[in-house]
Amino acid sequence: MYCNPHKGSDKKVSVLTISFLGLFLLFSFYDLTLFSQWINSAFAASTEMFGQFWQWLMVLNLVLAVGIALSKYGRVRLGGQAKPTIATFRWLAMIMCTLLAGGGVFWSAAEPIYHFMTTPPSFDGIAASSEAAVVPALSQSFMHWGFLAWAALGTLSTIVLMHAHHQGGVKLRPRALLYPLVGKRLENHWLGSVIDACSIIAVAAGTIGPIGFLASQLGYSLEVVAGVTNSTSTQLIILAVVVGIYSISAFTGMDKGLQWLSRFNVIGAFALLLIMLLFGPTAFIFEHFGMAFGHYLQQLPAMSVNAADPAWSQWWTWFFWGWFIGFAPMMAIFIARISAGRTVRELVLTIAIAAPIVTNFWFTVLGGTGIYFELMQPGSISGPLADSGLPAVLLASLAQLPFSDLLIPAFLVLTTTFVVTTGDSMAYSIAMVTTGDQQPSKANRLFWAVAMGVIAAVLLVAGEGGLNALQSFIVITAVPVSLLLAATLLTGPMAVMKMHAQANESEAVKEQSWHQGEVASSSS
Repeated sequence: MYCNPHKGSDKKVSVLTISFLGLFLLFSFYDLTLFSQWINSAFAASTEMFGQFWQWLMVLNLVLAVGIALSKYGRVRLGGQAKPTIATFRWLAMIMCTLLAGGGVFWSAAEPIYHFMTTPPSFDGIAASSEAAVVPALSQSFMHWGFLAWAALGTLSTIVLMHAHHQGGVKLRPRALLYPLVGKRLENHWLGSVIDACSIIAVAAGTIGPIGFLASQLGYSLEVVAGVTNSTSTQLIILAVVVGIYSISAFTGMDKGLQWLSRFNVIGAFALLLIMLLFGPTAFIFEHFGMAFGHYLQQLPAMSVNAADPAWSQWWTWFFWGWFIGFAPMMAIFIARISAGRTVRELVLTIAIAAPIVTNFWFTVLGGTGIYFELMQPGSISGPLADSGLPAVLLASLAQLPFSDLLIPAFLVLTTTFVVTTGDSMAYSIAMVTTGDQQPSKANRLFWAVAMGVIAAVLLVAGEGGLNALQSFIVITAVPVSLLLAATLLTGPMAVMKMHAQANESEAVKEQSWHQGEVASSSS
């Protein structure tokens, strides 16, 4: 049956998004080499012009969000509801799994060892691959996946969206981030359609890339573990399975498939964490987590704005900031959808403080284990990394542990379900934006879930350069989105002050009504 993604929607958003992604695929097949050169040039220009701006944007977003949470405005309850609509465990599970995504497994194993082997600019002068390089390596990884990153993905932007939707009556779309400034003027304006399309393209690129890379990474892993040839056909089969799983989950809805997947991810991750702590270098992990986290807190101000080595920042900090910023509006929509009834303080402290600490410990367990084995036996981890890249680090680290024959498949399944959860939630969020409906139809959700998978498949067929071009393109799409996110530095405080005033007015009305009732009762 044909699915019309435009039904009941702002058609311009769907047309702009689909046309742009179609042109991306067309140029990829027409001349991938030339197209990659254009993308790389635009990537370099984007990071050069906006890299330091993104650094300060991330810092200000965190400081402002935490400041609001700790102030009297932190008591404001979002969504106009007295109690949360989703249980705390399910709420936390969906947030953790969606925002952490595939980075929670492959990057957590690989990034610390990268920084251990090549000391980051913030720690210049420390000998690489030495005992002294362990804490800086973990601290740098914490910075990229810590307070700044999580805060950008769902604090101020979520607050603005919930105010705009529940108090202002506008639809949950990226354009609503400007509601405190322009009111409802963008609801039916072409500029609002462009804002939404830019945000969808950014999150689509940021989601399609990991889906495609997951297929290539799992193809490599199956070749190492089971001897299955890592061919394009194998990767396409893997991709079809992954897309099939998250499409079914998106089709069944947020209250079923997504919650089930998130619960599975959290329980699975916790179980594997305990196993690695039990059989891995436990003392090394706990000791260096404490040291690295303290070092991270101490060095965070300097690391956050360090731009001494632009060539390094371009492929590390600025790349990550561009990736996370591109995700931010759609992630905020997803979080707003599931956070009614939470207070501002609960939202901010959970997303910007608690979740990063859990993430940092997870990075220490996986990344710290690899560093430990590399220290004990140089080349045991760095060798596979040099030969086969990112996915090799996780396999090489797990291979050193007891029961590796069981641990490796378990971690591959967990990686898959993390990426599946992100694909599911982003398909849902895109469907919400294109339809303007908080409960988009199953057909719309399925359309966007399958569309992202099809694009990933086409880019896999086009060759590794297609996915690499998309990875660089993620940062380019962050340029317009970062301007939208920067507006929340103003609209965030405006939104929370208005919600606070409305809450006080409501309480005053209730108190006055109660007092009048008491007077009437006494008179009678």
